[in-house]
Amino acid sequence: MLNSLRIQNFKSWQDTGDIQFGSITGFFGTNSSGKTSILQFLLMLKQTVESSDRAQILNLGDERSYVELGTMHDILHNHDESENIRFALGWQEEAGSEDYKKYHFSQNTPYVFSANIKTRSNNIYLEEFFYKIHDLTYRIYRENTNYRMIVTNRNYKSFSEQMIGKIDKFYYAPFLSNDYFVEVEPQLATAYTSFNWFFGSIFYLGPLRANPKRLYVWGGSNTDDVGKEGEKTIAAILASKNQNKGTSDNILDLEQHVAYWLKELGLIHSFEVRPIAPNRKEYEVRIKRTAESAEVFLTDVGFGVSQLLPVLVLLFYVPEGSTIILEQPEIHLHPAVQAGLADVFIDAIKRRNVQIILESHSEHLLQRLQRRLAEEALPTDQVKLYFTDFVGAASTLTPLDLDEYGNIRNWPKNFFGDTMGEAAAMMEAEMKRKMQS
Repeated sequence: MLNSLRIQNFKSWQDTGDIQFGSITGFFGTNSSGKTSILQFLLMLKQTVESSDRAQILNLGDERSYVELGTMHDILHNHDESENIRFALGWQEEAGSEDYKKYHFSQNTPYVFSANIKTRSNNIYLEEFFYKIHDLTYRIYRENTNYRMIVTNRNYKSFSEQMIGKIDKFYYAPFLSNDYFVEVEPQLATAYTSFNWFFGSIFYLGPLRANPKRLYVWGGSNTDDVGKEGEKTIAAILASKNQNKGTSDNILDLEQHVAYWLKELGLIHSFEVRPIAPNRKEYEVRIKRTAESAEVFLTDVGFGVSQLLPVLVLLFYVPEGSTIILEQPEIHLHPAVQAGLADVFIDAIKRRNVQIILESHSEHLLQRLQRRLAEEALPTDQVKLYFTDFVGAASTLTPLDLDEYGNIRNWPKNFFGDTMGEAAAMMEAEMKRKMQS
């Protein structure tokens, strides 16, 4: 689970300040105010960790990546190459997760990783980075062409120092090939494993989702997620039947749970994925709008169903304890369904212990979430909401102050537009017309 993040000198952000994350973390705000950049930073780190190119300090991506960010010049705040990109990221494993059990992580151990990255003549350098584990801090910094490590304890001065080889990536993966290093600093080796585990447990769905099809081909292979555009959604449903994935109480399988929520949100009456004939690998998605209506293809119902489907499948398909990043999950949805998304999120959190990080423009989603907090469906401290704006030459971030009843104490001006101003202007125009008639 992601606990905290601070980013400096990245795109529109000179400094985000410390961002705290909860079970649900929502970023709201005006267009081009920096919301997406925060999510992009996490995805940039994820694709760097997953890259096979050990020479890349940061993987800025291409058309096949989660994000494509251009060059280092493009991502530096105000394109100022004299500044360094700095960040600090805190996370911990969830005790119930599959990888927690596999790697025997210490229960609720908090980890913090921070790095200082600079550019010179189109080259990216790692100046220094830190791992903090309990009371230990491992500082690794650049000294000429090599790096030096210093291990410190809060209660003691530096107690070990040694020279180590050149670092090829910011999370020091090459260290683990050195058995001596792993033996000398086992906690650092555990932190490395945890770092990789954490980014492997992040899943992403973008705002532009694949169009529905009349036929889907599935050859029987498993998939990790639904794809960044939801293109693997039906494959995930079919794979889940082989993996016996679904809700943790095993009452409903994944397909049944998705059908339940589509019906609960008022979109359809029934939903089924089935082969076009026995022993075929072509599948069709059949839907009934009402109990009395005829079955139709997914392509023959409103676009909102196919846009919501990847969201539902992702929430209930990925491993328990995962972190899910969603961009505009409400896109193409009726306001009532947008509101219902809050209930879907709460259900996924309670059943599967997932963490949800979202960017949204939906007032309806936010209001339903506030209502559920008032009804105690979720503790207020598990929800972190932020408002972004662009002031001068940099983005700003305002944490929204939620009380125990879901009220926002510091409601930003024009949060969702000037509703009162529009109503007043309408009344004024009405009065003028009546006076002229």
